[in-house]
Amino acid sequence: MVIRNIGSIFTGDIDNPLIEGPVSILIEEGKIKAIERGDVKGKGIDAAGMTVCPGFIDSHAHPVFGDFTPRQNQLGFIDSSLHGGVTAMISAGEVHLPGRPVDPKGTKALAVLAHKSFARFRPSGVKVYGGALILEKGLVEEDFRELAQDGVWLVGEIGLGSVKSAQDAKQMVGWAKKYGMKVLMHVGGTSIPGSSTVTCDDVITADPTVACHLNGGPTSIPIEEAYRVIDRTSCAIELVHCGNPLSAFEIGRYLKNKGMLSRLILGNDAPSGTGVIPLGIWRMVNYISSLCGIPAEVAVCCATGNTQRTFGLNHGTIKEGMGADLQIIDAPMGSAGKDAKSAIEVGDIPGIAMVLIDGEIKTQVSRNTPPPVRKALIVQE
Repeated sequence: MVIRNIGSIFTGDIDNPLIEGPVSILIEEGKIKAIERGDVKGKGIDAAGMTVCPGFIDSHAHPVFGDFTPRQNQLGFIDSSLHGGVTAMISAGEVHLPGRPVDPKGTKALAVLAHKSFARFRPSGVKVYGGALILEKGLVEEDFRELAQDGVWLVGEIGLGSVKSAQDAKQMVGWAKKYGMKVLMHVGGTSIPGSSTVTCDDVITADPTVACHLNGGPTSIPIEEAYRVIDRTSCAIELVHCGNPLSAFEIGRYLKNKGMLSRLILGNDAPSGTGVIPLGIWRMVNYISSLCGIPAEVAVCCATGNTQRTFGLNHGTIKEGMGADLQIIDAPMGSAGKDAKSAIEVGDIPGIAMVLIDGEIKTQVSRNTPPPVRKALIVQE
Protein backbone atom coordinates (compact mmCIF):
# COMPACT_ATOMS: atom_id res chain seq x y z
CA MET A 1 0.00 0.00 0.00
CA VAL A 2 1.00 3.63 -0.32
CA ILE A 3 0.39 6.72 1.80
CA ARG A 4 0.48 9.53 -0.71
CA ASN A 5 -0.04 13.29 -0.82
CA ILE A 6 1.86 13.75 2.46
CA GLY A 7 2.57 17.39 3.30
CA SER A 8 5.50 16.60 5.61
CA ILE A 9 7.03 13.75 7.59
CA PHE A 10 8.28 13.92 11.16
CA THR A 11 10.77 11.06 10.80
CA GLY A 12 11.52 10.38 14.48
CA ASP A 13 15.24 10.49 13.59
CA ILE A 14 16.72 13.34 15.60
CA ASP A 15 19.58 13.71 13.11
CA ASN A 16 17.13 14.23 10.24
CA PRO A 17 13.76 14.96 11.86
CA LEU A 18 11.80 16.59 9.03
CA ILE A 19 11.07 15.75 5.39
CA GLU A 20 9.11 18.38 3.50
CA GLY A 21 6.51 17.19 1.01
CA PRO A 22 4.94 16.39 -1.24
CA VAL A 23 6.15 12.88 -0.48
CA SER A 24 4.80 9.32 -0.39
CA ILE A 25 5.50 6.30 1.83
CA LEU A 26 5.41 2.80 0.32
CA ILE A 27 4.57 -0.04 2.73
CA GLU A 28 5.09 -3.74 2.10
CA GLU A 29 4.50 -6.63 4.52
CA GLY A 30 4.08 -4.25 7.44
CA LYS A 31 7.35 -2.40 6.89
CA ILE A 32 8.34 0.83 5.20
CA LYS A 33 9.67 -0.11 1.79
CA ALA A 34 10.52 3.34 0.47
CA ILE A 35 9.99 7.07 0.88
CA GLU A 36 9.56 8.73 -2.51
CA ARG A 37 9.25 12.32 -3.62
CA GLY A 38 6.04 13.37 -5.29
CA ASP A 39 2.66 11.69 -5.54
CA VAL A 40 2.88 7.91 -6.02
CA LYS A 41 -0.29 6.29 -7.30
CA GLY A 42 -1.62 3.06 -5.86
CA LYS A 43 -3.99 1.49 -3.36
CA GLY A 44 -3.77 2.94 0.09
CA ILE A 45 -4.30 6.30 1.80
CA ASP A 46 -4.48 9.88 0.55
CA ALA A 47 -3.09 11.99 3.41
CA ALA A 48 -4.60 15.19 1.93
CA GLY A 49 -1.45 17.22 2.64
CA MET A 50 -1.31 16.31 6.34
CA THR A 51 1.75 15.27 8.37
CA VAL A 52 2.83 11.67 9.00
CA CYS A 53 4.87 10.79 12.08
CA PRO A 54 5.80 7.53 13.83
CA GLY A 55 3.42 5.98 16.31
CA PHE A 56 4.44 6.86 19.85
CA ILE A 57 6.37 4.44 22.04
CA ASP A 58 5.24 5.07 25.61
CA SER A 59 8.49 4.48 27.48
CA HIS A 60 6.82 3.96 30.86
CA ALA A 61 3.62 1.99 31.43
CA HIS A 62 2.37 -0.30 34.18
CA PRO A 63 0.18 -2.95 32.55
CA VAL A 64 -0.78 -6.21 34.23
CA PHE A 65 -2.54 -8.59 31.82
CA GLY A 66 -4.72 -7.72 28.86
CA ASP A 67 -6.36 -4.32 28.55
CA PHE A 68 -7.30 -3.93 32.20
CA THR A 69 -5.72 -1.96 35.02
CA PRO A 70 -6.48 -2.92 38.62
CA ARG A 71 -4.76 0.33 39.67
CA GLN A 72 -7.77 2.30 38.44
CA ASN A 73 -10.20 -0.63 38.00
CA GLN A 74 -10.54 0.35 34.35
CA LEU A 75 -11.00 -1.56 31.10
CA GLY A 76 -9.69 -0.41 27.74
CA PHE A 77 -6.91 1.93 28.83
CA ILE A 78 -4.55 0.64 26.12
CA ASP A 79 -7.21 1.09 23.44
CA SER A 80 -7.67 4.67 24.67
CA SER A 81 -3.93 5.24 24.32
CA LEU A 82 -4.09 4.01 20.72
CA HIS A 83 -6.49 6.89 20.09
CA GLY A 84 -3.75 9.10 21.53
CA GLY A 85 -1.25 7.96 18.91
CA VAL A 86 0.46 5.28 21.05
CA THR A 87 1.34 2.17 19.06
CA ALA A 88 3.71 0.59 21.60
CA MET A 89 4.18 0.55 25.38
CA ILE A 90 7.16 -0.50 27.45
CA SER A 91 6.41 -1.97 30.86
CA ALA A 92 8.22 -0.52 33.83
CA GLY A 93 6.97 -3.42 35.94
CA GLU A 94 3.68 -5.23 36.50
CA VAL A 95 3.66 -3.87 40.02
CA HIS A 96 -0.11 -3.37 40.26
CA LEU A 97 -0.97 -7.08 40.16
CA PRO A 98 -3.10 -7.81 43.24
CA GLY A 99 -1.12 -10.08 45.54
CA ARG A 100 2.05 -9.60 43.50
CA PRO A 101 4.62 -12.22 44.58
CA VAL A 102 7.72 -10.77 46.21
CA ASP A 103 9.93 -13.86 46.50
CA PRO A 104 12.56 -14.59 43.82
CA LYS A 105 10.64 -17.49 42.29
CA GLY A 106 7.40 -15.56 42.19
CA THR A 107 8.83 -12.35 40.75
CA LYS A 108 10.54 -14.38 38.01
CA ALA A 109 7.30 -16.23 37.24
CA LEU A 110 5.40 -12.95 36.91
CA ALA A 111 7.98 -11.53 34.50
CA VAL A 112 7.90 -14.64 32.29
CA LEU A 113 4.10 -14.82 32.33
CA ALA A 114 3.60 -11.15 31.46
CA HIS A 115 6.25 -11.30 28.73
CA LYS A 116 4.78 -14.38 27.09
CA SER A 117 1.19 -13.16 27.48
CA PHE A 118 1.75 -9.83 25.71
CA ALA A 119 3.92 -11.51 23.08
CA ARG A 120 0.77 -13.41 22.01
CA PHE A 121 -1.80 -10.67 22.55
CA ARG A 122 -1.78 -7.08 21.35
CA PRO A 123 -4.62 -5.06 22.87
CA SER A 124 -6.23 -3.16 19.95
CA GLY A 125 -3.04 -3.95 18.01
CA VAL A 126 -0.76 -2.03 20.39
CA LYS A 127 2.65 -3.65 20.94
CA VAL A 128 2.98 -4.04 24.70
CA TYR A 129 6.47 -5.04 25.80
CA GLY A 130 5.55 -6.71 29.08
CA GLY A 131 7.40 -8.79 31.61
CA ALA A 132 9.68 -6.31 33.40
CA LEU A 133 11.38 -8.10 36.27
CA ILE A 134 10.84 -6.42 39.62
CA LEU A 135 14.02 -6.80 41.64
CA GLU A 136 13.59 -8.64 44.92
CA LYS A 137 16.22 -9.71 47.45
CA GLY A 138 17.48 -13.23 46.89
CA LEU A 139 17.79 -13.07 43.09
CA VAL A 140 21.14 -14.42 41.84
CA GLU A 141 22.97 -14.25 38.54
CA GLU A 142 21.58 -17.59 37.37
CA ASP A 143 18.05 -16.15 37.63
CA PHE A 144 18.91 -13.44 35.11
CA ARG A 145 20.43 -15.97 32.74
CA GLU A 146 17.30 -18.16 32.92
CA LEU A 147 15.00 -15.19 32.39
CA ALA A 148 16.95 -14.05 29.34
CA GLN A 149 16.63 -17.56 27.89
CA ASP A 150 12.86 -17.24 28.33
CA GLY A 151 12.88 -13.96 26.40
CA VAL A 152 12.61 -11.52 29.30
CA TRP A 153 14.65 -8.41 28.44
CA LEU A 154 13.37 -5.70 30.77
CA VAL A 155 14.06 -4.94 34.42
CA GLY A 156 11.22 -2.93 35.98
CA GLU A 157 12.06 0.36 37.61
CA ILE A 158 14.38 -0.32 40.52
CA GLY A 159 12.85 0.83 43.78
CA LEU A 160 9.49 -0.90 43.35
CA GLY A 161 10.69 -4.14 44.95
CA SER A 162 12.70 -5.03 48.04
CA VAL A 163 16.01 -4.17 46.38
CA LYS A 164 16.37 -0.55 47.41
CA SER A 165 20.03 0.18 48.13
CA ALA A 166 22.22 1.36 45.29
CA GLN A 167 24.89 -1.23 46.06
CA ASP A 168 22.44 -4.15 45.91
CA ALA A 169 20.97 -2.73 42.75
CA LYS A 170 24.36 -2.20 41.10
CA GLN A 171 25.24 -5.91 41.28
CA MET A 172 21.90 -6.95 39.79
CA VAL A 173 22.12 -4.26 37.10
CA GLY A 174 25.45 -5.77 36.09
CA TRP A 175 23.90 -9.24 35.83
CA ALA A 176 20.95 -7.91 33.84
CA LYS A 177 23.16 -6.05 31.36
CA LYS A 178 25.39 -9.10 31.00
CA TYR A 179 22.39 -11.00 29.61
CA GLY A 180 21.23 -8.20 27.32
CA MET A 181 18.49 -6.69 29.48
CA LYS A 182 17.46 -3.03 29.57
CA VAL A 183 17.25 -1.66 33.10
CA LEU A 184 14.89 1.04 34.35
CA MET A 185 15.36 2.88 37.64
CA HIS A 186 12.85 4.92 39.61
CA VAL A 187 14.11 8.43 40.42
CA GLY A 188 12.57 10.70 43.02
CA GLY A 189 10.17 10.27 45.91
CA THR A 190 7.91 7.32 46.63
CA SER A 191 5.05 6.77 44.22
CA ILE A 192 3.04 3.96 45.86
CA PRO A 193 3.21 2.29 49.28
CA GLY A 194 6.24 0.01 49.34
CA SER A 195 8.32 1.92 46.80
CA SER A 196 11.36 3.91 47.89
CA THR A 197 12.98 7.29 47.43
CA VAL A 198 15.81 7.09 44.90
CA THR A 199 18.47 9.81 44.86
CA CYS A 200 20.85 11.16 42.27
CA ASP A 201 23.74 9.27 43.86
CA ASP A 202 21.75 6.02 43.72
CA VAL A 203 21.31 6.44 39.97
CA ILE A 204 24.97 7.27 39.41
CA THR A 205 26.01 4.19 41.40
CA ALA A 206 23.57 1.72 39.82
CA ASP A 207 24.06 2.96 36.21
CA PRO A 208 20.69 1.92 34.70
CA THR A 209 19.69 2.12 31.03
CA VAL A 210 16.96 4.67 31.82
CA ALA A 211 16.64 7.20 34.62
CA CYS A 212 12.87 6.92 34.92
CA HIS A 213 10.75 10.04 35.39
CA LEU A 214 13.61 12.36 36.25
CA ASN A 215 10.84 14.94 36.72
CA GLY A 216 9.37 12.81 39.49
CA GLY A 217 6.94 9.99 39.67
CA PRO A 218 5.27 12.18 40.90
CA THR A 219 7.70 13.77 43.40
CA SER A 220 10.88 15.18 41.86
CA ILE A 221 14.39 15.28 43.28
CA PRO A 222 15.84 18.84 43.56
CA ILE A 223 16.56 20.22 40.10
CA GLU A 224 20.30 20.55 40.77
CA GLU A 225 20.37 16.81 41.52
CA ALA A 226 18.53 16.11 38.27
CA TYR A 227 21.20 18.07 36.42
CA ARG A 228 23.86 15.91 38.10
CA VAL A 229 22.16 12.75 36.82
CA ILE A 230 22.29 14.21 33.31
CA ASP A 231 25.90 15.34 33.54
CA ARG A 232 27.39 12.33 35.34
CA THR A 233 25.66 9.45 33.54
CA SER A 234 25.08 8.38 29.95
CA CYS A 235 21.64 6.83 30.57
CA ALA A 236 18.47 7.87 28.78
CA ILE A 237 16.62 10.66 30.57
CA GLU A 238 12.88 10.10 30.87
CA LEU A 239 10.19 12.72 31.47
CA VAL A 240 6.66 11.57 32.22
CA HIS A 241 3.20 13.10 32.20
CA CYS A 242 2.46 11.83 35.73
CA GLY A 243 5.35 13.85 37.13
CA ASN A 244 6.35 17.33 38.28
CA PRO A 245 5.66 19.84 35.45
CA LEU A 246 8.14 22.46 36.63
CA SER A 247 10.93 19.87 36.76
CA ALA A 248 9.96 18.66 33.29
CA PHE A 249 10.28 22.21 31.98
CA GLU A 250 13.66 22.79 33.62
CA ILE A 251 15.06 19.41 32.51
CA GLY A 252 13.78 19.81 28.94
CA ARG A 253 15.33 23.26 28.68
CA TYR A 254 18.59 22.04 30.22
CA LEU A 255 18.90 19.16 27.75
CA LYS A 256 18.14 21.51 24.86
CA ASN A 257 20.77 24.03 25.95
CA LYS A 258 23.35 21.26 26.47
CA GLY A 259 22.67 19.74 23.03
CA MET A 260 21.56 16.46 24.63
CA LEU A 261 18.00 16.06 23.34
CA SER A 262 18.98 12.73 21.77
CA ARG A 263 18.94 11.29 25.33
CA LEU A 264 15.42 12.47 26.14
CA ILE A 265 12.53 9.99 26.05
CA LEU A 266 8.89 10.50 27.03
CA GLY A 267 6.54 8.28 28.99
CA ASN A 268 3.13 8.46 30.58
CA ASP A 269 3.67 6.48 33.83
CA ALA A 270 0.05 5.40 33.74
CA PRO A 271 -2.01 3.80 35.12
CA SER A 272 -1.07 5.62 38.30
CA GLY A 273 -2.59 7.64 41.07
CA THR A 274 -2.84 10.44 38.52
CA GLY A 275 -5.06 8.14 36.50
CA VAL A 276 -5.16 6.95 32.90
CA ILE A 277 -4.25 9.71 30.48
CA PRO A 278 -4.85 8.62 26.85
CA LEU A 279 -3.27 11.81 25.44
CA GLY A 280 -0.40 11.85 27.94
CA ILE A 281 2.36 11.36 25.37
CA TRP A 282 0.97 14.01 23.03
CA ARG A 283 0.66 16.35 26.01
CA MET A 284 4.35 15.81 26.84
CA VAL A 285 5.40 16.38 23.21
CA ASN A 286 3.38 19.61 23.16
CA TYR A 287 4.72 20.62 26.55
CA ILE A 288 8.41 20.39 25.69
CA SER A 289 7.87 21.88 22.23
CA SER A 290 5.75 24.88 23.18
CA LEU A 291 7.32 25.73 26.55
CA CYS A 292 10.96 24.69 25.99
CA GLY A 293 11.16 26.07 22.45
CA ILE A 294 11.90 22.70 20.84
CA PRO A 295 10.79 22.30 17.20
CA ALA A 296 7.79 19.99 16.90
CA GLU A 297 9.62 17.46 14.73
CA VAL A 298 12.41 17.21 17.33
CA ALA A 299 9.97 16.90 20.23
CA VAL A 300 8.31 13.99 18.38
CA CYS A 301 11.70 12.24 18.24
CA CYS A 302 11.68 12.10 22.04
CA ALA A 303 8.56 9.91 21.93
CA THR A 304 9.62 7.81 18.95
CA GLY A 305 13.15 7.41 17.57
CA ASN A 306 14.99 8.20 20.79
CA THR A 307 12.98 5.51 22.58
CA GLN A 308 13.48 3.10 19.68
CA ARG A 309 17.27 3.49 19.97
CA THR A 310 17.26 3.21 23.76
CA PHE A 311 15.40 -0.11 23.74
CA GLY A 312 16.61 -1.52 20.40
CA LEU A 313 13.19 -1.75 18.73
CA ASN A 314 12.42 -2.19 15.03
CA HIS A 315 9.86 0.62 14.83
CA GLY A 316 9.78 4.25 15.88
CA THR A 317 11.39 6.00 12.94
CA ILE A 318 10.18 6.51 9.39
CA LYS A 319 12.90 4.98 7.27
CA GLU A 320 13.30 1.99 5.00
CA GLY A 321 13.02 -1.36 6.75
CA MET A 322 11.33 -0.07 9.90
CA GLY A 323 7.90 -1.20 11.03
CA ALA A 324 5.08 0.91 9.59
CA ASP A 325 3.66 2.14 12.89
CA LEU A 326 2.39 5.57 11.91
CA GLN A 327 0.11 8.48 12.75
CA ILE A 328 -1.46 10.85 10.24
CA ILE A 329 -1.96 14.18 12.00
CA ASP A 330 -3.06 17.72 11.27
CA ALA A 331 -3.83 20.99 13.01
CA PRO A 332 -6.98 20.52 15.07
CA MET A 333 -10.07 22.49 14.14
CA GLY A 334 -9.94 25.96 15.68
CA SER A 335 -6.17 25.96 16.27
CA ALA A 336 -4.00 29.00 15.71
CA GLY A 337 -1.65 26.63 13.89
CA LYS A 338 -2.07 26.09 10.17
CA ASP A 339 -0.63 22.56 10.22
CA ALA A 340 0.50 19.94 12.73
CA LYS A 341 3.94 21.50 13.25
CA SER A 342 2.72 25.01 14.01
CA ALA A 343 -0.16 23.70 16.14
CA ILE A 344 2.20 21.66 18.33
CA GLU A 345 4.57 24.58 18.70
CA VAL A 346 1.76 26.82 20.02
CA GLY A 347 0.74 24.09 22.47
CA ASP A 348 -2.23 22.49 20.68
CA ILE A 349 -2.58 18.71 20.51
CA PRO A 350 -2.93 17.84 16.82
CA GLY A 351 -5.95 16.08 15.44
CA ILE A 352 -5.26 12.42 14.69
CA ALA A 353 -6.77 11.40 11.37
CA MET A 354 -5.49 7.82 11.35
CA VAL A 355 -3.23 5.39 13.23
CA LEU A 356 -1.52 2.40 11.59
CA ILE A 357 0.38 -0.50 13.15
CA ASP A 358 2.48 -2.71 10.87
CA GLY A 359 0.84 -0.96 7.93
CA GLU A 360 -2.71 -1.80 9.02
CA ILE A 361 -5.24 0.89 9.89
CA LYS A 362 -6.17 0.51 13.57
CA THR A 363 -8.24 3.64 13.96
CA GLN A 364 -9.33 6.52 11.80
CA VAL A 365 -10.31 9.87 13.35
CA SER A 366 -9.36 9.68 17.05
CA ARG A 367 -12.14 9.73 19.60
CA ASN A 368 -9.82 11.54 22.03
CA THR A 369 -8.13 14.33 20.07
CA PRO A 370 -9.90 17.30 18.52
CA PRO A 371 -10.86 16.52 14.90
CA PRO A 372 -8.20 17.32 12.29
CA VAL A 373 -8.85 20.12 9.81
CA ARG A 374 -8.37 17.74 6.87
CA LYS A 375 -9.46 14.16 6.31
CA ALA A 376 -7.43 11.16 5.17
CA LEU A 377 -9.09 9.13 2.45
CA ILE A 378 -8.80 5.42 1.70
CA VAL A 379 -8.23 4.94 -2.05
CA GLN A 380 -8.60 1.76 -4.14
CA GLU A 381 -6.55 2.64 -7.23
